[in-house]
Amino acid sequence: MAGRNKQNIGGLEAKRRRRTWIVVSSALVVVLVAAAAVVLTVKPWTEEFRHGGLTIAAPPSPVKVLPQVAPAPTNGPAPTAAGLTAALAAVVANPDLGVFAAQVSDADTGAVLWGHDADKAMIPASTAKILTTAAALLALPGDHRVTTEVVTGAAPNELVLVGGGDPTLTAQPDGKGYYPDGPKLSDLVAQIKASGRSADTIVVDVSAYTGPTMAQGWLTEDIAGGSIAPIEPVMIDGGRLDPLVEYSPRTPTPALDAGKALAVALGLDPNRVRMGNAPAGATRVASVQSAPLRDRLRDMMVHSDDVLAETIGREIAAAAGAEQSFAGTVTGMTTTLQAAGFDLTGTTLHDAGGLSVDDKITPALLDRVVTVAALPTSPFNQSDPTGNGAGNAAPAPLAALLDYLPVAGATGSLSDRYTVRDRAAAGWVRAKTGTLDVASSLVGYVLDRDGRVLTFALMSNERLPGLSRPALDAIAATLRNCACS
Repeated sequence: MAGRNKQNIGGLEAKRRRRTWIVVSSALVVVLVAAAAVVLTVKPWTEEFRHGGLTIAAPPSPVKVLPQVAPAPTNGPAPTAAGLTAALAAVVANPDLGVFAAQVSDADTGAVLWGHDADKAMIPASTAKILTTAAALLALPGDHRVTTEVVTGAAPNELVLVGGGDPTLTAQPDGKGYYPDGPKLSDLVAQIKASGRSADTIVVDVSAYTGPTMAQGWLTEDIAGGSIAPIEPVMIDGGRLDPLVEYSPRTPTPALDAGKALAVALGLDPNRVRMGNAPAGATRVASVQSAPLRDRLRDMMVHSDDVLAETIGREIAAAAGAEQSFAGTVTGMTTTLQAAGFDLTGTTLHDAGGLSVDDKITPALLDRVVTVAALPTSPFNQSDPTGNGAGNAAPAPLAALLDYLPVAGATGSLSDRYTVRDRAAAGWVRAKTGTLDVASSLVGYVLDRDGRVLTFALMSNERLPGLSRPALDAIAATLRNCACS
């Protein structure tokens, strides 16, 4: 299905909730200063212009943005199903929503308050990353890191770059690549030189990953379009040809290019780089590690990074004892989520990032994951792990998911939304976006006018994003403005 690249369709694609600890930016100010605010009077017919004089008005006073962050109140009136139904009636009838399915819940009690075809399996686009994040938080520690190694080769003149699953390595001269705190190729080079080993050939070992490098439902044009690179276990800046540009065209050979970058940095001929395997018993010469998982999850969600999603998905697969492939990722994610008690009925996944148009997830599942993350007490390690039981006071492993969601009108894939329309919701809605040319979704939470936190999953299929995204934004804004008791 051509033309579904996220960049080309007009948008970028993501506090711990303990009743009193969900924080909301209540005064996130988007200040638009008109060009007329600084008046430059240039009149070609005047004496001032002809003699080189310009009349310049005094600059305006600086504008300070003062966000106010406070816990959700403990005494807000409880929202009701009737209140939600009445508030949403007009906006959910918008034909621009196309095929529409949704669910809204009370984050304090976990009760579902409103739904429309909530059990209908829909194309999720990048809101699939909600499931990836949840599975990662359940399966792995937040400080989990991935290692990239250089080891000795089968011949004395060879060094082997062994990919461990980290696409965030950077070759930028100042060490500041696309990913914050990504490992530096220069550190590998320094260690190699310090070891005293010399070589004229670099072998690149990608055997950590198995199976296809592109998922079912992906398009090869999305590589040049900047959404994805073939998934290999070592890359430079996620395979971007321009390392500092989010939707830069990607390379179709990211691992080989990483090997060539290492060769160049060592002063070797990049033509003497080839694919192969490290020999058994090889000696480590150099190594670098990725940023902690918690930081990579944040970057994945805020910027909707598909390469990060797929490599993190393989970490989940490995933790579940599955092969590190697309199929293994799906096995690892579904096994982990089902073990936590989530109902995956209707779920079909082919990747971890949601770029596949063949993925299907229900709004009921996506909303439930966010609700469980937001519940006042941990529902895990109980007889009912999805949150309907009494729970306990231990920190919920999914709570961190709430911090990774973009803020409306301010950060990541929501930075360019709620800035003109529905501005009253800016700073209040936090949600993961999802956008393909066949689907738009919004999954997250918001504080309503009564001070209660509502979670939501809003999914539109079979409408162009230019129509469906504003319609979804209007629903979330309605939830923000709702006194739903």
